[in-house]
Amino acid sequence: MKKIGIAIVGYGRLGRACVAQAEGAEDLRVVGIVVEAGRPPAESRRHPVVAHPRDLPQRPDAALLCVPPGVATDVARDLLQQGLPIVECAGLEGRALQDHYETVGEAAHRHRVPAVVGAGWDPGVLPLLRGAFETLIPDGNTESRDRPATSLHHTEAARLVPGVADALGTEQRDAAGNLKRYVYVQLRKGASIDAVREAFAADPLFAGEETEVFEVDDLAEVDKASHGVVLERIGSARSGGHQALLLEARFDPATFAARVMLDAARRLDRLAPGAHHYSIWP
Repeated sequence: MKKIGIAIVGYGRLGRACVAQAEGAEDLRVVGIVVEAGRPPAESRRHPVVAHPRDLPQRPDAALLCVPPGVATDVARDLLQQGLPIVECAGLEGRALQDHYETVGEAAHRHRVPAVVGAGWDPGVLPLLRGAFETLIPDGNTESRDRPATSLHHTEAARLVPGVADALGTEQRDAAGNLKRYVYVQLRKGASIDAVREAFAADPLFAGEETEVFEVDDLAEVDKASHGVVLERIGSARSGGHQALLLEARFDPATFAARVMLDAARRLDRLAPGAHHYSIWP
């Protein structure tokens, strides 16, 4: 069986999860890891590490975008210009997400390569589950609640803040319904938590939201209890009976997103050029 060669573009929490999941799959092989120049991940020595996809020793069948959302559009466009099929799950919202999908779609059509967009947890599988609930109970209300859950894309961005060795970003709403972010960081040697907090305050991704930054010695302990979601759909009176659906999950969002991205990568060779939104169904 010919294995599908994948390149991991970006090596934060999501990138590491993609490598780990791919290494356990019989039909996949990691061609290499693409990271910004000068920051090769020490723990990735099992695979070639390069600064640009053209430097990979072998051309991949697919490139998995595991970069912060702020640079996802430019990176996707660059890969598509090289004729590389891509899988992405940029955590953008609203008009920014729509513009991103349109740009990826235009580039994929122009360069005659397929791309799978929204292939993660959210965007990705969570909206599909929400849609399935609404199909089963057409008349009703849907509520989705985090436990406080990890914000995967804010975690990736936090790891790029100067002075941060590793980070975990979580988010939850207060009693008034306002979104608040909590970022737990392990500092690089010699780094100051005050300087790191100032860097977060100046970062456009965090500047517009209430964010608290905490220094911790062991992120693994914080990580253990930080992932979860509750999805509930309650039928209205005209639905008939007492219809209700409830999904309660605890999980590692990076692992879930990585598994979805690998599932999408397996389908790329059957797709026509252009952007395709991820679906659970083949």
